[in-house]
Amino acid sequence: MLMLSRRLQVLIDDERYGALEREAARTNSSVGAVVRAAIDERLAPAGVRRSGAGRRLLDAPPTPAGEPDEFEAEIALMADRRAES
Repeated sequence: MLMLSRRLQVLIDDERYGALEREAARTNSSVGAVVRAAIDERLAPAGVRRSGAGRRLLDAPPTPAGEPDEFEAEIALMADRRAES
């Protein structure tokens, strides 16, 4: 079991606290656990973040795939949007 030995006090607004409470309820954990997980995710070495992203991608539910010409049109649209920004 992880030994917690440091206390941290951070002031946040009601909107952020509400988001923490909702995530804690959704994951059946405490607000503190959600904050620790967010810190771990944000401060993890790049390789760890990438492997976590890969795991989330592999764990995602299947989505319907379109036809190849639909992908080409979507890629062209994204390229246009990128060029505009």
